[in-house]
Amino acid sequence: MLSGLKFFMKVVKIQFHNLDKEYFFLPEFTDDKGADVNVGDLVIVKTILGEDLGTISDWAEFEPSTSQEKTDDNVDTKNVSIEQKSISDVKPMLRRATDDDLKKLSQQQQQNIKYLHDCKELIKKYGLNEMKLIDVNESFDGARLTFYFTADTRVDFRDLVKELVKNYRKKIRLQQVGVRDAAKTSGDFGPCGLPLCCRAWLADVGNVSPDYIKDQDLGHRGVDRLSGPCGRLKCCLRFEEEAYKYNLDKLPKVGDIIKTAAGPGKVKTVRPLQHTVELEIDGVTVEYPYLEGKLCEKNKDDCQQ
Repeated sequence: MLSGLKFFMKVVKIQFHNLDKEYFFLPEFTDDKGADVNVGDLVIVKTILGEDLGTISDWAEFEPSTSQEKTDDNVDTKNVSIEQKSISDVKPMLRRATDDDLKKLSQQQQQNIKYLHDCKELIKKYGLNEMKLIDVNESFDGARLTFYFTADTRVDFRDLVKELVKNYRKKIRLQQVGVRDAAKTSGDFGPCGLPLCCRAWLADVGNVSPDYIKDQDLGHRGVDRLSGPCGRLKCCLRFEEEAYKYNLDKLPKVGDIIKTAAGPGKVKTVRPLQHTVELEIDGVTVEYPYLEGKLCEKNKDDCQQ
């Protein structure tokens, strides 16, 4: 009777840097099992790489048997670590970040500026012109430096890593990220005047298909106007696509023939957000509302009859 039941654990997702994956932790501390934790809290945790300071980014339900998770708001989970597969992999957090921890974090962030500058100079030294350094992050315990970069081609950075290890006596991690991810750190604003969606609230952009341009009837605008500062198609095309698809499924297709009181009309244009279609009837183009799967020839009340 119980064999078909699935077991989910209530967990929090913690992120150490906005270009890193998120990791699961129990919503409790090792010395305080009943602690009240909230999204946005800064906490100290222990990972397989050492102690680190991260931010609670979300709540989730974790299914240990399959390493899948179900978020409270159906957030895409591609950016979640796949290394945690069993209950034993999900640990309690160590403690909340203290004022001293935050002071140390501020000092590390200042030091990161120097690390970034030094690494850029080494990139020039080794002629790694295809490598664009985006950001650097020092782990809270000071044992590890992670450098984030973009590159269009494969980069042989072995000599670079050797010199970084020699100079800093730390573990060095070079992580290649996509140009969309890199835009998260830019602080840029979109043409709408608001901060870039990928930085402000969109955790995982996912695939933005050129097909969305056709669905949303934006081909006349040109690719340049539909591209963001990262040079890729704008993220907003993706999260608006669902509304377009939903409406398009309820509308006729371009080329369909629809009977009207004035005679048969050929669908020339479909406007999914306006719920209207343009029909060509005897050489004349007429726009009609199209609601609830019906053509409204007089007014919208026609569709409710």
